[in-house]
Order: sequence, then structure tokens, then C-alpha cells
Amino acid sequence: MPAKKAPSEPRYAIGVDYGTNSVRALIVDVANGNELADHVFNYPSGEAGILLDKNDPLVARQHPGDYVDGFITSVREAVKKAKKKRGFKPERVIGLGVDTTGSTPLPVDKDGTPLAMQKKFRGNLAAQAWLWKDHTSHAEAAEITAKAGKHKDKYLDKCGGVYSSEWWWSKILHCKRTAPAVFKAAYAWVELADFVPGYVTGNTKPETMTRGICAAGHKAMYHDDWGGLPSKSFLKSLDPALADLRDRYTTQAFPSDQKVGDLTAEVAKKVGLPAGIPVAAGAFDAHTGAVGSGVKPGTLVKIMGTSTCDITVWPGDAELADIPGLCGIVPGSVIPGMYGLEAGQSAVGDIFNWFVNHLTPAKYGAAGDAHVALTKDAEKLAPGASGLLALDWNNGNRTILVDPLLSGLLVGQTLHTTAPEIYRTLIEATAFGARAIIDRFEEYGVQIKEVVNCGGIAEKSPMTMQIYADVCNRPMKVSRSAQTCALGSAIFGAVVGGAYKTAEAASKKMTGVKPTVYKPIKKNAAVYEELYQLYKRLHDAFGTPNHADTFGDVMKKLILIRDHARKAGSATKPKKTAKKTAKKSSKKKGGTRA
Repeated sequence: MPAKKAPSEPRYAIGVDYGTNSVRALIVDVANGNELADHVFNYPSGEAGILLDKNDPLVARQHPGDYVDGFITSVREAVKKAKKKRGFKPERVIGLGVDTTGSTPLPVDKDGTPLAMQKKFRGNLAAQAWLWKDHTSHAEAAEITAKAGKHKDKYLDKCGGVYSSEWWWSKILHCKRTAPAVFKAAYAWVELADFVPGYVTGNTKPETMTRGICAAGHKAMYHDDWGGLPSKSFLKSLDPALADLRDRYTTQAFPSDQKVGDLTAEVAKKVGLPAGIPVAAGAFDAHTGAVGSGVKPGTLVKIMGTSTCDITVWPGDAELADIPGLCGIVPGSVIPGMYGLEAGQSAVGDIFNWFVNHLTPAKYGAAGDAHVALTKDAEKLAPGASGLLALDWNNGNRTILVDPLLSGLLVGQTLHTTAPEIYRTLIEATAFGARAIIDRFEEYGVQIKEVVNCGGIAEKSPMTMQIYADVCNRPMKVSRSAQTCALGSAIFGAVVGGAYKTAEAASKKMTGVKPTVYKPIKKNAAVYEELYQLYKRLHDAFGTPNHADTFGDVMKKLILIRDHARKAGSATKPKKTAKKTAKKSSKKKGGTRA
């Protein structure tokens, strides 16, 4: 009788996910995606990890030191927790992947050390990492859009036709114009998604650091059609100083199934792992989140958090139109061998938090989480019962208008409007924005057969998921993992570690969806169809320049007036001298005051 085959030892991969406010390390079993341990490190700098400027609400920066500390602490503590689980040993970790926010570029010196880590620039906002949600470069983005639109290489055709203030070149150009000392001191700029893998593998020099195709293609106008980054002559037309940066950027960009190097002995010792573990090329959180949710052609993955990124893929050998208003159509940026398509909304959870933190009556937070209390009352409301309609542009519009100088709008409020009614309306507004994105995909031939949601909102808010199902009139699924971005990075760690040949093969084994599916309620969907048509009218009237309804410049003019008023200083207090003078005058004459 043949001897039984001994069971193979379990193997593990680590995914490190850099979010807007924290970094998470997740350790998973590469055989099935089971999550063994994780640890979250909250960024200590600024407000919830974000460095702000009270005089400019568009500023959002982060200290690069938080990224380094975050990697060491989150991975070290996750490894400590995993050691308590049966079967885990550090030497069984076969690979590591990293995802980050983006575009989040950092100015660095020749060695790749961020300027903000130098004493001279430590307190300089411009020397920090320029977080994805920093919109200060809207003027530069408009300039890039205008010039690139006329260029023979059609640089913007692959990224929706409009360049964004959230992206690479606009932020760097804005630094050149507003903080020339920082720009001059910076030898080069690197994306956070490239910096972290470079740091942990000991390759931070800008010319040799591996650049991921995800960041390069979606945010820096990199594409093989024109030989990588935009030409030096085009960059010179924006500013001669930008052309030199092209020479300090690695010639080729790579998908995340490629190894960038091995974990150094120095970093390995700090985190409790053996040196030499393969590290995958970095990518953006939404893209690895899609991988961690099982993305495939026909599946749209919505990564729902402070903002929302919508990701799908398309076969690399199939015909695909250039889709206006998207954040990019990039070969290999999600699944190697396929086109990665990105869209999204600049604020979703941020809108709900804004309302709770600034406008919600205190009674809703008195007994605990105000979101929970508001939801309890809001879910009692029937669609359309509030008489309200909102636009979801509190942080600008990412898709399909690609305009940071748009703002929120609430229509229909009365003296009887309640906080739960507004809260529900804001959720509905983000659902309408989500549907507009789906409509844009399908308008250009990319059919969406199913929607898989992931992130905190999908996990915690059944009401939101039901509203999305009703508004989009299609079922809403939820990813099995609550940490899909980190799981997606771990999947690429499993690939570079040799457990799987492809990300597709790894994803089939390591991902899944929860049994609960939110299906459209017919009567709700009918009401929301009416409201969506009204939403589209507001969307076009306030979001489209020179619109027939003449509202296309209202939000922009309000921003100009706001900025002018803030620069002029605080309001002048009323003077009391006139009253005092009148009092003295009255006494002199011996008269009495009425």
C-alpha cells in the first residue's frame, strides 16, 4: 500500500496597505486567503495623519516618516500576533506586497531620502508627501489638460481626456511655482507606491527605483504608445525644470506580479522576519483592492471608504474605446495582461463624516456613534419622502467631470427638514454618482454584469448597500474580506514568492464574496429612477461649463469669493466709538438719552 503524502507546510504572504489615515499589515495563508493576523498603525502627524493649512482647505499633506514607522510597526506587530497562531513561522512567509494611496508624490534627494526627513525642511508643508486628496494644483491641472489635448501623442486619451489636480505632474508643477526652494532642493520625485517597496528592499535611488505601472500609467501619463512618460519637449512646454525629472525616472514601469527586490536584513530584523523575502512592485490601494475582491471582466469593484474608487478590467487582446472622464485605461495596472480601468468619487465616507462632525445635532452622538443613530432613523424613511436631492461633490468630482472646483449642493430643504433626512439624502447622492460612473462605462461598451463592494462602508452599512442596489438597479455583493486592499497586495506577494504563476490564479483561490447579496427593491428602484433623472439635470447644470441653464460657473465663483475673503483676513468687528462719543456729547449738553 503506497505511503500517504505528507501534508505540505502552510505558507504565508504579507500585504501592507497604506490608507489615508493609517497603514495596515495583513498576513494570509496563500492556499486559501485565510487571514491569520493584522495590525493597524495610525499616522501620528497632523489631524488623523493629514497635515492641513487653515488658510487653504485644498491642502492635504503627510509626513514621510509616518510611512516608514508605519511599515515597521504594522508588520512587526502583525508578525507577533501571527506567532501565536498554530502553524505560523516567520520563515514560512514567502512574499510581500505593498499598496498605497495615490497619486501621493514625495520630493526626495539623490539618495531617495524624502526632504521632509531633513531638519531644514521638516516643518515645510511643500516638502511633505502630497496626499492624493490635495487639490491645490487645480490651475496646473487645467493647464496640462489644455496643452496635452493639443499634443500629437494624445497623452490624455488613456486617462479620460482631463488631467486631475490629484495627479503626479500637476502637483510637482504647483510645487515649482509656489515653493521654489523645495523644488530646487528636490533631486527627484517618487510615488509613495514606489517609495515603500524601494525603502524595504534598499533601492531608493530615483534612477534605479522600480516604478509600478499602476502609478505611472494612471497618474503620470505613462504609456507604451509614446515610449513611457511624456516627451521632454512636452514637459518643457509646461516648465523647463520638469524635463530633467524625466531623466530621473526609471525607463520602464512594471506590473505588481514582478519582484522589485528582497527584504533587507536591516528592515527584516526590525519586523521579525528573515531577510531575503521577495517584494512585489507597488500599486494603488484601489487596484489591489479590486484584485482582493476577485475582479474580472464584467465585474466592477467599488472600494468604498473616505472616497470611492471603481475598478474593472478588460481583456488585453480585446477592442476597447478611450472612455472620457475615467482616471485611466492602463495595461497591467490591475491584472497583468489586462487593461485596468479606474474611475471613482472624490468623497463618499468623507461626506458622511463631514455631516456628522459639523452639522448633526448633539443628541445623535450622545449615546454613542452618531452614524448608527442617524442610520436608525434614516432607514425608516421611504425613497423620495424627504423631498431632498443632493450633489456628491463636497471634494470635487473625480469621474466623469474631473473637476476639483465643484462643491456640494442640497436642494429641497424646508423648516421641517431633519438630520436623518439629510443624512440619507447624502448617501443617495453618492449612489447617484456611482450610477453615473456605471452608465459611462456601459455607454462605451464596457458592460458591468456584477458589482462587488468592499471597504468599511460596505461592511458596516446595510442601508447604504440597499440604497446603492436600488439606485443602480442591480445586485450589490460584498467582498468576503474586510481588508481587500491588503489582501490584494498579499496576493501579489504570493505570486512573486512562487506560490502561483499568475495573479488570476492566486485570486481564484484567495478571494470570495459574502453570502448576503443586496438586491434591488422594485418600488424603490422606480422612485430612484425619477430622482436620478433630476440628479443628472443638476449634474449637468452645475458641472458643465457654459451650460444652457447658466449655472456652470456658480460653484467656481463661490470658491473665488471664498478665497478672496479668506486672504483679506477676518471680519472687522463693529466699532463702539460712535456710541461712546454720543454719550459724552449728551452729557455736555445736559440732555437726556431716549
